[in-house]
Amino acid sequence: MNNDCSHRSLLVPPSTQDWMQGVLSARVVLVMYGDYQDPRSADVYKLIAGIKRELSASFGEDYLCLIFRHFPQVQIHPHAQRAAEAAEAAAAQGQFWLMHDTLFAHQQQLENGYLVEYANDLGLNIPQFLKDLSKQVHIDRINEDIESGIQSGVTTAPALFINGIRYIGHWNATELMAATIAASH
Repeated sequence: MNNDCSHRSLLVPPSTQDWMQGVLSARVVLVMYGDYQDPRSADVYKLIAGIKRELSASFGEDYLCLIFRHFPQVQIHPHAQRAAEAAEAAAAQGQFWLMHDTLFAHQQQLENGYLVEYANDLGLNIPQFLKDLSKQVHIDRINEDIESGIQSGVTTAPALFINGIRYIGHWNATELMAATIAASH
């Protein structure tokens, strides 16, 4: 347990620059740092998505906002960075969340050929998508996410902040749900 307060809070607050599902004025804002090649990131994202569905059904759409920030761990996940770039390239064509879900669903298949296949399945403009990837046009955006995580004490993905406070409980639905509801009071 790390009780060092300097690493407990999110130093770069959520903004309209972030990828979000929900509204910034929500009672609870979850900021997740994730890596598309990391199995735990995928599991935690699934958990959170499930919790979001449940709470939105019970309390309305404005109850919970989910924000995703990139934290590719390139030293252990060679395809994570490129996958993050693919998500951003899809975002440039209005399909961030669909690509995001696809990448987490196909973690074993993140090589370039697959990324193009996913883009194609989403109906993206492929020449534009490839150009974005080859020129690494979204690299700054990804680095800003990583940097914001590092400033807030994130060293590995997944990491989660609930209303700006680092979540240090277990990655299970019951505990996560309880922490989320507690944060709204």
